[in-house]
Amino acid sequence: MMNSPDAAQRQKTLVAPPPVQGARAKGAALAAVGAALMVLGSPPLALVAGMALALSIGQPYARRVQVASKWLLQISVVLLGFSMDLAVVLRSGLDGSLFAATTIGATLLLGWWIGRKLGLPGKTSTLISVGTAICGGSAIAAVSSVIGASGAEIAVSIGTIFLLNAVALYVFPIAGHLLHLDQAQFGLWAGVAIHDISSVVGAGISYGNVALQTATAVKLSRALWIVPVTMGFAAAARRRGKADAAPAAKIAIPWFIGIFLLASLMRSYVPAIASLAPTLEIVARHGMVLVLFMIGSLLSRDALRAVGWRTAAMGVALWMFISVASLTVIMLLHPGPA
Repeated sequence: MMNSPDAAQRQKTLVAPPPVQGARAKGAALAAVGAALMVLGSPPLALVAGMALALSIGQPYARRVQVASKWLLQISVVLLGFSMDLAVVLRSGLDGSLFAATTIGATLLLGWWIGRKLGLPGKTSTLISVGTAICGGSAIAAVSSVIGASGAEIAVSIGTIFLLNAVALYVFPIAGHLLHLDQAQFGLWAGVAIHDISSVVGAGISYGNVALQTATAVKLSRALWIVPVTMGFAAAARRRGKADAAPAAKIAIPWFIGIFLLASLMRSYVPAIASLAPTLEIVARHGMVLVLFMIGSLLSRDALRAVGWRTAAMGVALWMFISVASLTVIMLLHPGPA
């Protein structure tokens, strides 16, 4: 007996093609590991696990995961705001802002010089510089939209910053303990010298609650520099009259930082919110572990191959500069207990 066309169509929909089945199986495995790590894992473990799975089985839903990780990161940061006193946040942000103008300016100038010495394309060196100076991938995405960077230039820059973030998540807490930094010193250092907010929060969680609060506040205040720096690059591109410049490009404004401050304000002056703060902080911490796993799962072999020795050398040099310079200033101006 022959199947009717409708029956045949229903049968096709019940049996997915092998590639789709493979993608679903990989996605299910990644989701299961991510869920387990969110409950039982730590930020460094989550990032490394995501990277290992990405390089072994791949990430079949990279675009969806990229969008989801961005939103979950912002939600987790806002939830952290509900556990932070506004006065502490503002004071930490102000301390970080003292470093911001000089370190951002110096890093951009040094990046321009190193890029020329290494013979890197101007846009690539610019993107690595702003990613190091401000806040990693967010700054790269914002500036790339106004200087007309190609997809390859963006990928190389983000790949370089990604690898350094992974290293920082492990190295900074170890270095902080070896240098006997107290939590306030470490938080200030991490907020200035670690690239992305995800790794900043992850390192802060590993070091302690005061370090977490300080690092988060400092990094978010630093992220606000995305707007003036991006506007500066857009104006420079228009003055040079480059055909590939994008003067009308939309500048990404980190609005979630304002929501974070509002959450901190509510935590400070609304008793009902203050009573929920411990629970919200726990949720935020678990959320950040999942974020780091998702970010790690976005690593690809193509991204690793794209990061050549020159871009890696520039990224490491700039990172070492901002790490050592900021640590020196912090230890001089904010000495820990004797």
